Amino acid sequence: MQEEKIILPDSDLIYYRDFLVEKEAQQFLKIFIEEFPWRQDKIKLFGKEHLQPRLTALFADNAKPYTYSGITMQPDEFPEPLLKIKHRAEEVCGTKFTTCLANLYRDGQDSMGWHADDEKELGKNPVIASVSLGAERMFHLKHKQEKSLKHKLRLENGSLFLMQGLTQHFWKHQIPKTKKVTAPRINLTFRKIK
Repeated sequence: MQEEKIILPDSDLIYYRDFLVEKEAQQFLKIFIEEFPWRQDKIKLFGKEHLQPRLTALFADNAKPYTYSGITMQPDEFPEPLLKIKHRAEEVCGTKFTTCLANLYRDGQDSMGWHADDEKELGKNPVIASVSLGAERMFHLKHKQEKSLKHKLRLENGSLFLMQGLTQHFWKHQIPKTKKVTAPRINLTFRKIK
């Protein structure tokens, strides 16, 4: 498996292009789209409620809820196929994960706004392992203080993107909308909830 270090200040980022082989990634995508308990929560933006522009599901090996953007999710138990990916991610990252937040982007009109994964329950320097299944999407990073520091990364089918160290303190990230993508993508974000 090829390891590609992404060199940006105040960060620790590694991209593994071929974490899963393409055929395997497509099989997981199909199973997860059909079998995960997907939900679409409402978020408050500038005082107005909107449906999140994607579907989500939460899994954990403990009963700890996860709260972000004013939404609290209660986890389901890890299903067997997801455990396979979790164990493989733990091996590559050298970290034990308790939780997986799954995002389903149905097409390019589904998106994720600018944010950092810096919730208190993730600890001081969280390790976030992000596995992509399905359609390729662009992942944008921007530095919180140095506005000129930006980076774009194409997240490919079957890839693993690892964010750790100081990354969440100094960087925000997003998945913007795009008219170019018509196929679905699932993003599995493995994390440890303290």
